Amino acid sequence: MAKKSSIEKNNRRKRMSKNAAPKRAKLKAIIADKKKPMEERFAATLKLAEMPRNSSTTRIRNRCEMTGRPRSIYRKNKLSRIALRELGSKGLVPGLVKSSW
Repeated sequence: MAKKSSIEKNNRRKRMSKNAAPKRAKLKAIIADKKKPMEERFAATLKLAEMPRNSSTTRIRNRCEMTGRPRSIYRKNKLSRIALRELGSKGLVPGLVKSSW
């Protein structure tokens, strides 16, 4: 099980990025528009830089839904390889055939 603080930190990042997504997209559209004046684009760049870094979606870490493990996560199942193997052994994952010999 991962530390509760790291799991909560990641959850906070998810909430922040969800709330700030429209504003970030608007600023990025202004920055990317070459028809806008240079001053306006530069001002949008500064406003984007002033926003909290944790509001960026790239700061979110994929974590296992069961254990909070940060590495080796299957995106489709949102589970780590270890948790998926345990559930597969119990027969709780539909469509997963776990071989043992």
